[in-house]
Amino acid sequence: MMKDSATTGDAIGASVTINNSVSASMMAGGVYHVQCFDKDGNLKWEDKAPNLVVNQGLKDMNDKYFSGAAYTAAWYLGLVTGPGSGTTFAAGDTLASHAGWTEFTNYSGNRGAVTFGAATTADPSVITNPSPVQFTITGAGGTVAGAFLASVATGTSGILFSESDFQSPGDRVVVSGDVLNVTYQFSLDAV
Repeated sequence: MMKDSATTGDAIGASVTINNSVSASMMAGGVYHVQCFDKDGNLKWEDKAPNLVVNQGLKDMNDKYFSGAAYTAAWYLGLVTGPGSGTTFAAGDTLASHAGWTEFTNYSGNRGAVTFGAATTADPSVITNPSPVQFTITGAGGTVAGAFLASVATGTSGILFSESDFQSPGDRVVVSGDVLNVTYQFSLDAV
């Protein structure tokens, strides 16, 4: 007596290849919005100037967010003096060393304290100071060429985060009694 038997089986194979070179990057940048009003409250001029986030500012942002370094939310806006033909900004600038520009100080008080609102959750995420920082021009006035954001109200020992040069027509003359309202908007964009 013969017995036949057969065995059947299925084999399935699958493979998934994942690109191990996935990368993400981010762009960071800001814009200074400056409005100048005369002593009677009339708008004389305004400027929206993109900024340069300097190396010191980028490092500070990474240190605070990713390394957990000590953090303070104190930020201050300052003004840059002209003439613009001699005003230059560089990624290596710090508060203690910025050969291409000089701080404008013909206003009452110190650099203006900035209070930022909540950042948006969209891409890009945007944060700004909803209440402008005001600079009341004193003395002989002068020429204003741009603005900067720093971590100290006075002196050169703090962090310089960003700096900006006014757009066309460039430098602006201000006189005693003028008021400059300055806002700063900063964006982080995943690219």
